[in-house]
Amino acid sequence: MSIIAMKDLNLKNQRLIIRQDLNVPMLRGKITNDTRIRMAIPTLKYAINAGARVMVLSHLGRPEEGFFDEEHSLAPIALRLAELLAMDIPLVKDWLMGGVDVSAGKIILGENVRFNRGEKANDPVLSEQIARLCDIFVMDAFATAHRAEASTCGVIDYVASACAGPLLVQELSALNAVVDSPRRPVVAIVGGSKISTKLPLLDSLSKKVDTLIVGGGIANTFLAAQGIEIGRSLYEPDLIDEADRLLHLSSGAHIPLPVDVVVAESLSEDAESTTKEIAYVDEEEKILDIGPETAALYSTIIKKAGTILWNGPVGAFEISQFSHGTRVIGEAVAASAGFSIAGGGDTISAIDTFGLSEKNVIYFNRWRCFSEFSGR
Repeated sequence: MSIIAMKDLNLKNQRLIIRQDLNVPMLRGKITNDTRIRMAIPTLKYAINAGARVMVLSHLGRPEEGFFDEEHSLAPIALRLAELLAMDIPLVKDWLMGGVDVSAGKIILGENVRFNRGEKANDPVLSEQIARLCDIFVMDAFATAHRAEASTCGVIDYVASACAGPLLVQELSALNAVVDSPRRPVVAIVGGSKISTKLPLLDSLSKKVDTLIVGGGIANTFLAAQGIEIGRSLYEPDLIDEADRLLHLSSGAHIPLPVDVVVAESLSEDAESTTKEIAYVDEEEKILDIGPETAALYSTIIKKAGTILWNGPVGAFEISQFSHGTRVIGEAVAASAGFSIAGGGDTISAIDTFGLSEKNVIYFNRWRCFSEFSGR
């Protein structure tokens, strides 16, 4: 892998900006899952032990750019970092204008990068401002590596030296192994509301994986292509022919479809849900999750997989009565002995919601690596 790694460089007394992914789930100002913070600790320890002068940057949530927002402040993250590193971690609000005033072997945390106007647009002026604050830029946030933003991408055009942090190197190495020679059988799980947004992905994966499990509105379109009544469920009638084509590819992946589903008349927290065999969905109902029999069938397939690619939930998991299918799928991925890659914001949210990132038997890569595997 032809990349410069942080461990290849002399860091002593160098001003480092380390871009981490500390975008942890929060509830009323409290961290509900600190996995991403703990994953960053080895990188930070290495930098301070090497005598670097470290400023850590991260985003949190989706605040309005140009304005400070207490709800999206990194203050709780600074406190948790301080606990885990057993050292004071000051949170610097005006880091962009004030520069990096930190001693060798110490760390400061810059306030949420998305408070800066131009961050998400990868503004070159902002990128250059960030670059002037460091001697070495360390990209260690794999989950945000696909985003062309000022603190992840633009800064690299202006900084004197840039390198990959240990987390990024580890994730890239694992991804390369999967792309080059995946262990079979390969199972892909692709969920989401619209088949149109993932059609190229589905098309590519169907030729490369052994089993392609579809969920959400995508699965509904496949069901409609089979002439199955799906009531008022979300689907895309214009893509029924494409779904039918993928189902009948002679050299394509096996695409199992739900045999039972969870339905309701509305998608709401107080909706009354019912589990039905797929043949008995009526015209007023919406399919909002896979049923327990389907979840069990899919779990059996997943647990036997050598490689698992997961992108998207199989139901409306944010609402408890429609979360069972995604939870069971996630637990099957975590229990499998196969190598697993999870990508997409909703997938990572499900992983955090169900506590699956705590299960050490599975290694989750947090990036849109499906496009790499499918050759797009």
